[in-house]
Amino acid sequence: MKLSLFILFLTCSTLSSTFAQDKTAEEKLAYTKVIAERADKIVANIGIADAKKVEQVRNIIRDQYSNLNDVYAERDLKLKDIKERNKDNKAERDSAIAKENRMVEGSLAKLHKKYIGKLESKLTQDQIELVKNGMTYNILPITYKAYQEEILTLTEVQKKQIYLWLVEAREHAIDAESSDKKHAWFGKYKGRINNYLSAQGYDLKKEGIEWEKRRKAAAPSK
Repeated sequence: MKLSLFILFLTCSTLSSTFAQDKTAEEKLAYTKVIAERADKIVANIGIADAKKVEQVRNIIRDQYSNLNDVYAERDLKLKDIKERNKDNKAERDSAIAKENRMVEGSLAKLHKKYIGKLESKLTQDQIELVKNGMTYNILPITYKAYQEEILTLTEVQKKQIYLWLVEAREHAIDAESSDKKHAWFGKYKGRINNYLSAQGYDLKKEGIEWEKRRKAAAPSK
């Protein structure tokens, strides 16, 4: 893969496992530069005054991106080998793929726990929240705010349930390998939230129409 495409791919916020572990030295340097810049942007928004701590937290976040990429790169190599070795045996292939995916889930869980522990040694819980949101494009606060603006009659219990599911989605999304898959985790939980709200008696189509009317009415006229 050419270096220019490599940088573009990462700039689009994709922790791609397509970058095999035999990258050239030039590509490795470019990759490290991109994830360090991404970590810098996150740290800049969490309110750390001490320059040394800024660097420490930046490195923790940067290394997490790198570690995640390593997990997915290794997985892809193994899946490629599994598919080649079992191309004529679908049952064996599917079983081996499922086993590999379970192993990846275990590796991600351990990596996630270790990562959060490192953040907790340097940051407050509020700052960790900002790091998590920064790694997931602030989808949680944006989505939570949207639900409250769309449905004005949500109870505190309903708001709490929506928030808890979005938090759960974010915990998965932090470890996802690409922008699309991070969004997919939130999409999965939004489906759960919508089903919950429908069961609570809300007509989501109607609520959406009314919300759109309110937004248009509040928009400044051109």
